Parts: sequence; structure tokens; C-alpha cells
Amino acid sequence: MTYLRYAADIEKPAADEQETIDGIVKGMTQQSETVEAREHHAVRASHAKSSACVTGELTISAGLPSELAQGLFATPGTYPVAVRFAQGPGETLGDRVSTHRGMSIKVFDVPGEKLPGHTVDTQDFVLATGTTFPSGTAAGFLRDGTVIGKATGLPEGAKSAVSSTMRNLNKVLHAFGTESALADFFGHPYSHPLADSYFSQAPVLYGDYVAKLGVVPVSQAQLALAEWRLDPHEDENGFRHAAATFFQENEVVYELKVQLWADAEKQPIEDASVDWPVSISPYRTVATLRLPRQDAYAPVRVRYFDEVMTFRPAHSLAAHRPLGSVMRARLQVYRALSAFRHRENGVASEDTSSVEQIPAVS
Repeated sequence: MTYLRYAADIEKPAADEQETIDGIVKGMTQQSETVEAREHHAVRASHAKSSACVTGELTISAGLPSELAQGLFATPGTYPVAVRFAQGPGETLGDRVSTHRGMSIKVFDVPGEKLPGHTVDTQDFVLATGTTFPSGTAAGFLRDGTVIGKATGLPEGAKSAVSSTMRNLNKVLHAFGTESALADFFGHPYSHPLADSYFSQAPVLYGDYVAKLGVVPVSQAQLALAEWRLDPHEDENGFRHAAATFFQENEVVYELKVQLWADAEKQPIEDASVDWPVSISPYRTVATLRLPRQDAYAPVRVRYFDEVMTFRPAHSLAAHRPLGSVMRARLQVYRALSAFRHRENGVASEDTSSVEQIPAVS
């Protein structure tokens, strides 16, 4: 199979893109202010409610073909990592509101040229359930985000009703062999957080190539969770409790996969709402992520992950620079909203440079 190589002209920013990004920052900051007034604390503008905060190792596979042996994955080796699992909303809601989930990975001790402004040897991968980003572009997110922002002030019961409606819609669509990224975004199944797969949704530079990333569970214990479903009426923090209990008894293992860019028409760079067909370019394994048994919700560690540590697409090797409209927006939006959160809480932001900075747990 022939894969397309990166060229500078594959990105085509809209003429008013910076104005759009400024609008996203303004709207999401206002949303964060609304949540802060209600919760008396500033939280992440997305993925606020963590379900597990853990450490482990990422092992780069040996013998990768040249198109996969790129950037971080060019040389076999093992790197320490920190991983944060979280629910989607930018507010602390009960688990009746089951939306998309997030998984952020920080890889430590990574040598190589970094993006401007990133000065420590780390590589962050910010992932979510679903292979696509519903809004598609920064302009689409500004439009959709305005609606989401207005919904922030609604009662939790109303948000639960929307989540339920979208979840039922996706069940119907699945019965007909299709699905809706938007329905899943707002109405994700009550599945176990450690049974889900997570994706970059938008492309990144992959050395000489371009790729989307995916992280897929592979341990037998995780695969056995495929039919697990939470009853949120019994436990409004059930995803967190389920993840913590699982980590007490099991190692968690994922394969990190990449889907290389092979067709400019069917795999657009600028529109993240388009799923890249696996029939054109399958996801291929390049590394294994191992998270050993541990206390996944130790208070001292949770505080560090949730209040101090930052995960951003901009924390990246130049070889894995985020690409496309959504990713270019994220480079600025994450920085601005993190600054707001840390400033409001009076907590110094830390671009964690070593796994040893993370509080140890027994």
C-alpha cells in the first residue's frame, strides 16, 4: 500500500480562522465561569470529572516498517507515562449524563525537537471515544459550542434527558448498521471506561507521513468488560468506582495504533467529522501501553493530575505536530483555558517533565 507523505500545502486554514479561535476561547471561558460560579471551583473546560489517574509504561514495538517507524516510534524502547481517564463534560456531573470520554497520555523522557513553546521532553496524546470529532472544523465547533455553552446553565436533569435521548438514538442507528458521532458525543453508552477505545479524532504529523491515532484495549480482563453497563441510579460516580476497582485487581493493557493517510479525498485533513475508512488504511499497532495494578484514585495523585498537571496537544514533538482546523484551534484553546483554570484556583500550572514529579502512592 502507498501512503501519502506530508507536504506543507495539505493544511488550508480559513481566512478568518484566528477570529474563530478567539471566539472559541471567549465562549469556553464564559462557560467555565458559569461552572465555576456553580461549583465554587474552576475545572477543566472539557473532561472535568476524572475517573482514573495512573502511571505506567509505553513500549515502542520493534521491527516496525519504515512508514510506521517515525517520530517517537522510530526506535524501540520503553517510556514512563502518566494517563488520565475522564468523562466528557466541562463540569462535574453525575454519571447519568454519560457523554463521550477522554484519555490523555503524557509520555516522559522523549528526546527530539519540540513544538515552539514546549521546553520539556514529553509528548502528550489527547484522545476521546469516537473516531471523529462531530463539529469537523473550528468554525463548526464555534457554532456548536455556542449551543453547548448555553446549555451549561441548565439543570443536570435536563442534561441527563438529552444524554438519554442521544443514547437511545444511537441504539436505533446501530440496529440499522450505522451510527452518529454527535449522538455518541452526547449520549455515550454506560460502558466501562477501561473497555472503551480512544482516538485522536483529528490528524497529526507522523514523521514524514500523516496519521490518526487510536488506543485499543487488549487484555482479556478488559475485553471481558464488553457487556458491562453502569446503573447510574445506584451510583452517580460509578465510572470512577468501576475504574478504581478494576485497577486494584488487574493490569490494564492497550495497543497504540496509527492509521496512515493514504487518500486525500476520502481522508480529509481539515474536516475531522469525516471518518477515515479502514478499508483504505487500517489501524496498525506501533506500541503497547501497560498500566499496572495501582491505586487509581489516590487523593494526593488525583489532586496533582486534576489541579496541577496539564495535558495539551501543543506538548508535542515537531514530528507529531497536530494538523487541521480542529487541532490548530486546540493548540491555542487548551493553553488559554488552562491558564484561566489555574489562575482562578490559585494553583501554579506545571508542565510536568518527569514521572518522579507525580506523587507516589502505596
